[in-house]
Amino acid sequence: MAAATVVLAGCATNPPSTSASSHHLIRDAYLSYTQSDPLGAYLKSQDRQNYGTSTPNASEASRSFASTALGALGIKYRFGGDTPSTGFDCSGLVAYAAEKSLGLKLPRKSSDIARLGKSVDRNELKKGDLVFFNTRGHRFSHVGIYLGDKKFVHAPRAGSVVRIESMDIAYWKKRYNGARRLPAGNTAETRLASK
Repeated sequence: MAAATVVLAGCATNPPSTSASSHHLIRDAYLSYTQSDPLGAYLKSQDRQNYGTSTPNASEASRSFASTALGALGIKYRFGGDTPSTGFDCSGLVAYAAEKSLGLKLPRKSSDIARLGKSVDRNELKKGDLVFFNTRGHRFSHVGIYLGDKKFVHAPRAGSVVRIESMDIAYWKKRYNGARRLPAGNTAETRLASK
């Protein structure tokens, strides 16, 4: 159990060492170009089927936000990474998805992102809400995007890839410390909305 806790250290870990074996480098290169999560691929395909030709509303914007993040499944974790070509860390993935789908320019640190939008109770989470965890001994040190059914997509740690996980796993359940809902527009009023 202690080893699992160390492995799941979270988003803001140190950059991976350059002495990784060639096997790990080959595997990471392969995973960065493939989708490693069939559930994520399924959820993403469901989002595409649910879109019509009507004007997008807040719910559709949230689904688009989550879908953009799901498009990054399998991309390697990289400390400070914020594009598919460089890899992602947790806040880089969230900022990338928010800019591409919602037109929002978010801060770079998860603790700063946690100040935006409005607070959401755990029992009121909706797809596209941000979920925060304490993975480094301080609040809001890790962020992911809620997908529904107690699942979230995130860039977990060095040596891993963007993936979907359950918030019911003991590690995440113990470290959960809040959620925020971002505005679905890019006007100055909604961009700075906070509670």
